[in-house]
Amino acid sequence: MAQFSGLFVVLRAAVIVAGTMLAIQGSATTVMAQNYPTKPIRLIVPFPPGGGTDLVGRAIAQKATETLGQSVVVDNRAGGGGTIGAETAVRAAPDGYTLAMVSASYATNPALHKLPYDPVKDIRSIVMIGQSGWALALNPAVPLKSIKEFIAHNKANPGKLNYASTGIGGATHLATVLFDLMAGTKMTHIPYKGTGPALNDLIGGQVQLMFAALPSVIPQIKAGRLRALGVTTLKRAGALPDLPAISEAVPGYEAVTWYGMFGPKGLPGNIVARWNGEVARILQTDEMKSRMTLEAVDPAGGPPEEFLGVIRRDVEKWTRVVKAAGITLSN
Repeated sequence: MAQFSGLFVVLRAAVIVAGTMLAIQGSATTVMAQNYPTKPIRLIVPFPPGGGTDLVGRAIAQKATETLGQSVVVDNRAGGGGTIGAETAVRAAPDGYTLAMVSASYATNPALHKLPYDPVKDIRSIVMIGQSGWALALNPAVPLKSIKEFIAHNKANPGKLNYASTGIGGATHLATVLFDLMAGTKMTHIPYKGTGPALNDLIGGQVQLMFAALPSVIPQIKAGRLRALGVTTLKRAGALPDLPAISEAVPGYEAVTWYGMFGPKGLPGNIVARWNGEVARILQTDEMKSRMTLEAVDPAGGPPEEFLGVIRRDVEKWTRVVKAAGITLSN
């Protein structure tokens, strides 16, 4: 009996020590978060310099550096369609000194790749920065003037119209596939290696249409080199207010690209709150509003949970689309 009593005392002491250590660690984490930041912050952009995600990330980094008292340094970690940079951020220490700036491709990748991380459960969402859409743009030689005419023509001539994309499984590809599924049409996919070559062939008439990013296509529309029929945002886009949303003819249709920030799972709540508030403030500055307008991005903001909901929704949505269309990286 004395042996059991002694064992109980030892176990009880061990529990007290473990609890004390956890309390000390928790207090240390709280102090670190309260003093944050005390050194430069790395903002991972999982794409090469010059793209939309990089431009938005650098704008946020520059403005945050001015007020946080520490440099926010953009680290371009390209490769794997954005998965390499995203994994680097996911695996980083949850101390607020490694964060990620991602776009909507973060939510399409799980539909096409077997990822070494869970895109929803393994992160701590911080804030959605903004969103933009694509325009359904035609070569002017195609004599169609509305979404309804476009749908009727495709139904009467399945597979006759060729559409360009920036690559198999890319955002412009999936936006077009979603349109086919919801409108009951069928078009022929011609994948390209990037927006530039795709737009060149669209303007030249080698392909007839493309769901093209607004910043790249707006100058071509205004110059008359392309004709736009609609935008993929659920409502009309601020950059093209006179152009109807495709959802006006295909109820519920929506395909958007967005930009947002996340950190590793376990990132302290007050660091999340600090960045959420900081980005909200930056989005309200005249300089940032002008930059976002130039990139045809509508500012977002909102609580971290709202951004996580967008990620979860889009992961599920694009996984269904890829499965329904039977898309693989080889077709």
